Amino acid sequence: MNRVALLVLVLGLMASITTVAQGFDRVTGEPFASRSEVIAIQGMAATSQPLATQVALDILKAGGSAVDAAIAANATLGLMEPTACGIGGDLFAIVWDAEKGELTGLNASGRSPESLTLQHFRDLGLEGIPYLGPLTVSVPGAVDGWYELHERYGRLPMADLLAPAISYAEQGFPVTQFIANLWQENVESRQGYAGVKEIYMPGGAAPKTGDVFRNPNLANTYKKIAEGGRDAFYKGDIARTIDAYMAEHGGFLTVEDLAKHTSEWVTPLSINYRGYDVYELPPNGQGIVALQMLNILEGYDLRSMGFGSAQYLHTLIESKKVAYEDRAKYYADPDFYNAPIDMLLSREYAAERRQLISDDKAAKSYPPGDAKLETGDTIYLTVADKDGNMISLIQSNYGDLGSGMTPEELGFQLQNRGQLFSLEDGHANIYEPGKRPFHTIIPAFVMKDGKPWLSFGVMGGSMQPQAHAQIIINLIDFDMNLQEAGDAARMRHSGSSQPTDEVMTDGGTVYLESGIPESVREELKAMGHDIATGRIAYGGYQAILRNDVQGVYYGASESRKDGQAAGY
Repeated sequence: MNRVALLVLVLGLMASITTVAQGFDRVTGEPFASRSEVIAIQGMAATSQPLATQVALDILKAGGSAVDAAIAANATLGLMEPTACGIGGDLFAIVWDAEKGELTGLNASGRSPESLTLQHFRDLGLEGIPYLGPLTVSVPGAVDGWYELHERYGRLPMADLLAPAISYAEQGFPVTQFIANLWQENVESRQGYAGVKEIYMPGGAAPKTGDVFRNPNLANTYKKIAEGGRDAFYKGDIARTIDAYMAEHGGFLTVEDLAKHTSEWVTPLSINYRGYDVYELPPNGQGIVALQMLNILEGYDLRSMGFGSAQYLHTLIESKKVAYEDRAKYYADPDFYNAPIDMLLSREYAAERRQLISDDKAAKSYPPGDAKLETGDTIYLTVADKDGNMISLIQSNYGDLGSGMTPEELGFQLQNRGQLFSLEDGHANIYEPGKRPFHTIIPAFVMKDGKPWLSFGVMGGSMQPQAHAQIIINLIDFDMNLQEAGDAARMRHSGSSQPTDEVMTDGGTVYLESGIPESVREELKAMGHDIATGRIAYGGYQAILRNDVQGVYYGASESRKDGQAAGY
């Protein structure tokens, strides 16, 4: 190859790399995708790990429902992606029941220990709850969530659903690249906690890409759950082992806390965005902030602004900042705080909040709304089956490898979700015993003309609602297909006020993926935005779209992670 040809090749590769991040092909002007959409008739699964996707498809082919396949995939991911999920964490789901024509939500998040009081944090002189360690642990809700879902929508025995994960745990599986990187980053900060080295650092180090990892202790735990049901986890040997481990290491979670746990079936909340009904779950999660953002953004002609333009990004950023002020003030466990949900999701309130946004100037701060009550890293997966049933499921440890509290005998770590309580007197999300903390993990679902259209989610803490809004806008305003919508360059704003007492006073920081042109960055800086260039996560997306006219499912899994969408 001569020098001219080599230069052309290199420039072409550089252009293609830029094109991927920007979201549009600079030659054709068409949206860019890392691959084509996956299309199938009988069923579809999209998860963050290809082997878990294959497990889900195997369950569907064996006659299992979408929910069966989702449970099997989730159990497999708990083994293969411990940096994001596991049975020491919580679960949320939205399910479309094709036979009943019904959309239902499940909140399977756990509560704080009854014996841990607010005064204990005061006595320790803490201004916030620590990120790691025993004080962050709340009841794990995932296993109860599996059984609640299975009781309503399952077809195959739970033992069949857990069998693939048990086999992989015993025989081993090769760790994928993205997960290996997170694994190595997170074990260092947690290796001082009992059980972490023994489970997650075989041979003294975290597994590298391609290393075969086994977890026979987790296999045994899964076997106990398969044989003994949910009670094996919440009232049996597993519960007693968790209790003993926590007592030995300064924790407060007890077998009594586990035995009292229950999940809650809830009604998903929705707004209509340009003819599409977008659904999220109510608090204690943050899903409705995506709905608030979309309500605000519907008042703008985003299509004419153009994807990736400074005006579009400015409007998106400011709507996020406005909506997140309400997230910081109002979102909490509904058993303890009656948030003004109807008003927060009203078009009148959105119009009022929209007036705060300048067309050409970034705000340093926004006041939370005065909404009054009207009287009277995470895994996401989605599965659809041959009967038209669909499930949008998200499950998490909260902070990567969770709290660090890892009962070695059980083979999994406990979540650190309790870190998301406030310690501020009078705050809706203030810590209380037996209370569910504010949650970041949110599944989403979209209906069109009364029919299921889209099941999707985007992993990544506070990135999730702002990414949900961007996906919807990419599909509806910018006419991208399912894969293009996920691959397109994203914006992430950080520094908003938080339900854990932090208040935004400096306007926060805007992160843009590398394909956003320098000219756009300069325009945003001129408006007063603080544009960062540091490394940050932009989420992880999976989606299934139902095309009733064609009678097929479309699937997508974005290029930023190890995931895969596949059908049959």
